[in-house]
Amino acid sequence: MFRFLTSGESHGPGLTIIVEGIPAGVPLTEEYIAEQLARRQLGYGRGGRMKIETDFAAIRGGVRHGQTLGSPVGMTMENKDFANWLGAMDVGPVGPEVDHKENTRVVPGHADFPGALKYMAHDMRNVLERASARETAARVAAGAVARAFLDELGIEIHSRAVSVGSINAPDTSPSEIDWDAVEECDVRIDDPETAGAFRAAIDASKADRTTIGGVFQVVAEGVPVGLGSHIQWDRKLDGMLAQAMMSINAVKGVEIGRGFANTERPGREVQDVIVPAPEDPRRFRQTSNEAGGIEGGMSNGNPIVVHVAIKPIATMTEPLPSVDINTGEVIEAPYHRSDVCQVPPACVIGEAMMAQVLALAVLDKFGGDHISETRRNLDGYVASHQEFGQSDDGVSGRAD
Repeated sequence: MFRFLTSGESHGPGLTIIVEGIPAGVPLTEEYIAEQLARRQLGYGRGGRMKIETDFAAIRGGVRHGQTLGSPVGMTMENKDFANWLGAMDVGPVGPEVDHKENTRVVPGHADFPGALKYMAHDMRNVLERASARETAARVAAGAVARAFLDELGIEIHSRAVSVGSINAPDTSPSEIDWDAVEECDVRIDDPETAGAFRAAIDASKADRTTIGGVFQVVAEGVPVGLGSHIQWDRKLDGMLAQAMMSINAVKGVEIGRGFANTERPGREVQDVIVPAPEDPRRFRQTSNEAGGIEGGMSNGNPIVVHVAIKPIATMTEPLPSVDINTGEVIEAPYHRSDVCQVPPACVIGEAMMAQVLALAVLDKFGGDHISETRRNLDGYVASHQEFGQSDDGVSGRAD
């Protein structure tokens, strides 16, 4: 069973990550994980916290001599900002002389109000510290472990911004995207004109003392046919991906492929027609990828394409009206140091969640206590498709 757990608060001593179920023999280093963490810290519209932290996940178990052991991979990440919160975020008891930095003012749109009622927290810092997007750094570290496993099987994951506010990027097929250019761009788009428009929209929001949301796209390539299942609701790959993406802070919508746009088109225009491959009629390929690489809850060999909508974040320099949860007094919501736009860093978090889901689905399908066993099972599965007169590549439409 593959899974990961995280622990830690935004301004506490640090974050703890445990990744369980990765086979032995997967190459993994702290430097590889650090590369992914550094990508999360980039992006136009980021807040002041990124000037404080230089995220680094120290591996504490499950790896020896640069390879996983098959046991849980444990990591810890220091919160450098904890130095500014000594006493207030100590794990041990503190006296009344310590500034507890209590927070009783509700931020509309944040987790603190329902969390305070659920956990009887008269000091909402007990809620907002964990609900903070700081926790996503731990997810990216865990996702890097899953990604290292997928690397060994030829599965690649990319992401880009497709809208910021009302500004939309050109509708481009994933096969036509210059992913290297995306990585070099601070708003994660390979079109310079759109990049300028994204930055202008973020600047305008900052000047207006508000925040701005958008949509990002996560793409997985090289995924074999048959991950997930139609058999039970909780084994459907698209359902698993939707839940994973929805768990990211401030995300309010997920679609697979062209899910929403295709509701406005007739049925004959939105199905991915299967045709014989020109080079061999026993092999098949699909003429489009409207379904985003998943049909009936299973991967179909095409690139998996997920779009994720992230709302403008709740903390703004011009606060909204709110209340004190303990007194009922009408006040202004507090301002906590935050980003103006989360879309660029959310792309990297989305990649991490995609990696987690695909690693789980791969291991559910192919198993393996060592990466060589997983690879052998995958190769045998692909070879078995010859019984149908086709290979896995034939179904996916990739050239042999």
